[in-house]
Amino acid sequence: MQSQTRVLIFVAVFVGIGSFVFGILIGHFGIPDGSCSTSPSSSQPTTTPTENETISELMIAECSAENIEENVRQLSRRPHMAGTPAEKENAEMLVDLWTEYGFDSVRLLSYDVLLAYPDPENPNKVMITDNGVPVFTSALTEAVLRPEDNDTDAVPPFNAYSAQGEPEGPLVYANYGTADDFDWLAKNRPDIDINGAIVIVKYGNNFRGQKVYNAQKAGAAGVIMYSDPVNHAHDGTEAVYPNDWWLPDSGVQRGNVFVGSGKGDPVTPGYPAKPFMYRLNESDPSLPTIPVHPISYGDAQQLLSELAGDEVPDAWKGGLNITYRFGPGFTNPNRKVKMSIHTSREFRTIYNVIGVINGSVEPDRYVLLGNHRDAWVYGAVDPSSGTAILMETTRVYYQMLSRGWRPRRSVMFCSWGAEEYGLIGSTEFVEEYQKILGERAVAYINIDSAVVGNYTFGARATPLLQQAVWDAAKRVPDGETQERSAYDVWLERVPDPRTGKPFTAVIGSGSDYAPFMHRIGVPSTDLLYVYDFIRLGLSSYPVYHSVYENFYYVKNFLDWNFWRHQTVARVYIELSRDLADSVILPLGIVDYAANLRLASLGFERNFGTLLSQNGVVLDDLNSALNNFSASAHNFERQLTDIDLNDANSLRRVNDQMMQLERAFIDPAGLPDRKWIRHIIYAPSSVDSYAGTEFPAVVDSLYLIADDPDQQARWDNVKKQLAILTFTIQSAASTLNDVTQL
Repeated sequence: MQSQTRVLIFVAVFVGIGSFVFGILIGHFGIPDGSCSTSPSSSQPTTTPTENETISELMIAECSAENIEENVRQLSRRPHMAGTPAEKENAEMLVDLWTEYGFDSVRLLSYDVLLAYPDPENPNKVMITDNGVPVFTSALTEAVLRPEDNDTDAVPPFNAYSAQGEPEGPLVYANYGTADDFDWLAKNRPDIDINGAIVIVKYGNNFRGQKVYNAQKAGAAGVIMYSDPVNHAHDGTEAVYPNDWWLPDSGVQRGNVFVGSGKGDPVTPGYPAKPFMYRLNESDPSLPTIPVHPISYGDAQQLLSELAGDEVPDAWKGGLNITYRFGPGFTNPNRKVKMSIHTSREFRTIYNVIGVINGSVEPDRYVLLGNHRDAWVYGAVDPSSGTAILMETTRVYYQMLSRGWRPRRSVMFCSWGAEEYGLIGSTEFVEEYQKILGERAVAYINIDSAVVGNYTFGARATPLLQQAVWDAAKRVPDGETQERSAYDVWLERVPDPRTGKPFTAVIGSGSDYAPFMHRIGVPSTDLLYVYDFIRLGLSSYPVYHSVYENFYYVKNFLDWNFWRHQTVARVYIELSRDLADSVILPLGIVDYAANLRLASLGFERNFGTLLSQNGVVLDDLNSALNNFSASAHNFERQLTDIDLNDANSLRRVNDQMMQLERAFIDPAGLPDRKWIRHIIYAPSSVDSYAGTEFPAVVDSLYLIADDPDQQARWDNVKKQLAILTFTIQSAASTLNDVTQL
C-alpha cells in the first residue's frame, strides 16, 4: 500500500436473440475455464430499485467485523512474501474457499517473473570503516520487542532489485532524495561532490525507487535509506511499538526499488510472463545499477552524527537528536561508509486467484474487485487488512447467492501475487487479458492496506466513480461510532473546498488499480480508512513494511473492534453491488467534465504565466473542455429518457459510459513511459505514488527553465498540449449520437 488515493471498454452492442446468446457465450468463456457453469439469463432487468435497496441492506448487515478480525489474525500469523511456499498456500486457500462457495469459475493463474531476495548466507549490511577496518555495522535483523516479532521465516531488511556490490566512500545526506532535492544540491551546493559518494536519504515524499534513480543519475555509488523520526516517531522514544503506533528505533522499511512505471515483470514488459515469452536481459535500465539498503533510524543516527560539512537548512532536518549536516564524509577523515549488498535476482512463480460469479443478464460485463496477498513480512496492514475484507466480501456474496439473488453483471474477485515487487501479478493479468478486459470490464475496485489509521474513510477514484463511491459511503455506518454515515464523517474531516464534497484523491500508482486505469482505461478506485494526514503529515503509517506490522499492531493501535475494517468492507460491497446490479451504470459523466475543468484551472494557475510568456495559449484546450462539458450534460439528460425495458438501448448507453475512460488512453503512451497511457490522470514522473493531472504536459514543463535547449523543450510542450486537446475533444465525441460521426 502506498499512500494511497484513485479506477475500465466495450466494442459491440448485441442486437436480437442470436447476438444476445453470443454475448452470453463470450462472457462465459472469455477468460476460459472448464469449471464454469451456465448462469441464468434474461433480456429484462432482474431487479427494481426497491429490490436493489433490499439487497443492499441485506449485504451491509451480513458483513461481519468479527469475521474480518479473524481473517486478519490468520493471514498475518506468519510471513508470506511473494514467491514463497507460504504465499502459494494462501493462494490455494482462496481457491478452496471460493470453490466451496460454488463460484461459477475459480482459477489459479501462474506467471514466472523476476523477483529478488537477500542471501541468508551473506547478509546485507552497512558499515563505518576506519582505515578500512569496520568499527560499526548496521543491525542484520530488527529487534524482537514482542514474541510475534520473532519468526525465522521473516526476511531481513532489504531493498528488492538492488544491485550487488561493496562500494566504499564518503557519505552525503540528500534529504528525501527527490528530484528537487538533488536539483537543489546541484544549484546551491556544487561543492558537494556526489559522484562516487554513498548517499543517505529519508524515506517519504516520493517512491523509494525514484530516490535511487535520482541518486544514480547524480553519480552516487550507493544509496542508504532510513525512516526518520520526523515522519515515523513524532511523540518520542517511549511512544513507539509495542507501547504505541510509532516506529521503534530498530524498525526498518523493506520495499522494491524498481522504477519501471507500468511494466509489471521487469523482463517481459507489455506481455504476460508465461514460459514461452521472450525475456529481456536483466540489465534492463529500469533496474538499479548501484547497491541499495534500508536501515533503522537507530543505525542512521550512528552515521549521521559523525557527518562533516555544513549544517543543512531547516527544511532538510529530521527528528534525530543530532545536527544534520550535508557531508561529504565524516569528521574523522579516516572514516568512510561501506556497503555490502548481496541481494540476488531470480525467477520464481507467482499466482493470481480469480473467482467469478456470472451475471444473470450481462455475464460478459465484469465488475472486478481486487487485493494483493503478498507481504514483506506479516503484512497485517499491507495487504492482509485488504485480503481479510476481500474474503469477507466473497462470503457475503455467497450468502446472497444462497438466498437466490444473482447480480445483473458478472463479479470477478481477484487476489494478486507479487504486488510488492512492482504490481506484478495484476499487471501480468492485464497484459494476458487486456483484449477481453478492454472490451468488457465495467470498473475495478481495489483494496490494498484497508485500514492505515482511525480518522476517516477515504478513497482515490477516477471522476467516473466518485459519485458512486460517495453514494455507497452514505449507506454505510462510519467505523468510529456506527451512528453517522461514513460519508458524513469523511465530508466533515476531509472536505474538498473546490467541490463541497469529500476530498477524493487522483489515482496515482502504488497499488493494483494502476494497470487497469493507466494501461487499458478501466475506471478504478481504491478504498481505505486513513489517519489524519493533514495534521500528521505522514507518507505512510509508521511501521509500514517492517516486522512490527503484525496483528497486535492492528488490534491495539488501528482498529481494536474492527469497525473501521467493517466500514471499508461495507463500502466495497455496496459499491460493487451498485456497479454490478444497477440497470444503468452509476458512472458520473458530468462529474468527469467538472473534474477536467478543475484540473484545467489548476494547470492554468500553476503554469499560465509561464506559458503566456512563451507564446503558448490555452484557447484550443478550453474549447475542447467546453465541448466535452456540453456533450456530457447532453448525454446525462438523454439518460432520463431511456426505456429500462429496452435491452438494446440500455446496452448502448452503458457501453458509451464504459468507453469514456478508454477514450483518454493513448496507445503510444506517455513520453518515456509507454506503458502509462492515460492522458488525463497518471502517476507523477517524479513520484509514482502520487497522481497528477495532464501528466505529459506537466512533465514537459518540469524544470524547463534550466534546459539549455529551450526551443526543443517548448516545441515538446506545444506537442503535448495538442495531444491533450485532441484527446479531450475525441472523448467528447464518444458521448454523442453513436450512429453518427
